[in-house]
Amino acid sequence: MERSVDSFAKELNAGFPGTAVFLGEPMRKHTTFRVGGAVSLFAEPKSLEAFVWAVRELKRLGIPCLIMGNGSNLLFSDGPHALAVLSTARLDTLRLSGDSLISGAGVLLSRLGSAALEACLTGLEFAHGIPGSLGGGIYMNAGAYGGELKDVVEAVTYLDGSGTLRTVSGADCGFAYRRSRFQDTDDAILSATIRLRPGDPKEIKAKMDDFSRRRREKQPLNFPSAGSTFKRPQGDYAARLIEEAGLKGLAVGGAQVSEKHAGFIINTGSATFEDIITLMDAVKSKVYLTSGVILEPEVRIIP
Repeated sequence: MERSVDSFAKELNAGFPGTAVFLGEPMRKHTTFRVGGAVSLFAEPKSLEAFVWAVRELKRLGIPCLIMGNGSNLLFSDGPHALAVLSTARLDTLRLSGDSLISGAGVLLSRLGSAALEACLTGLEFAHGIPGSLGGGIYMNAGAYGGELKDVVEAVTYLDGSGTLRTVSGADCGFAYRRSRFQDTDDAILSATIRLRPGDPKEIKAKMDDFSRRRREKQPLNFPSAGSTFKRPQGDYAARLIEEAGLKGLAVGGAQVSEKHAGFIINTGSATFEDIITLMDAVKSKVYLTSGVILEPEVRIIP
């Protein structure tokens, strides 16, 4: 496989000069948890053309491939990964079309929110503080403060498993709580149309500022994490159950249940994958014993 990876890297560089390609790249450098061992190859294709070529070529070579955005919901194990990772970071085109934003998958949700504000469009305020990209947000149906991407995604363009470009409507994306149809496929999300509504820019900004203030006050933003570690149980909140179980501040190695927000497991500076997984398992066990609720991870784990 390593020979194939080397050959692929050379072809990608030759065909698309300027593309960032790294061999044996530690994923701790590319995830918000700041944890993760080396992958065989990490690349940021410089354009949509380069990205599509890379996905198709990796499939042709039989090299396992993972598509990632901003790495804000990923937890990689510490061991080496026989895997190629393609970042959507440079799929960052963004334009206004009427009351819609046409955006590349790599555009950060914070930038998308700012663009909506600038265009006096409402409906995306909830996403402004989410530290992910649009592609990752669609994959997980990201949401906060009562809003979800399913509410505003009109259409998604993607590369399917056979390397064919396709478009699907938002209604057919299979959106549910922290889910989409893309989790059940090897499709690569490339871009999306976000349908919004005209609004008062003062009201839009006031709502965004309020959400930002609440995040700063309640979330441990000064520590590496992957955001909410567990999904919200039906009719309840993971953070409430974890706090009720007396787990705030519980630590394993460099991983800790945040004392500020029990729904976050944070990296205090030296956490390993095993620290985080062991702590997650301890939290799940104790919460089950005290409440009978089985917590499900929200973070996507790459073993």
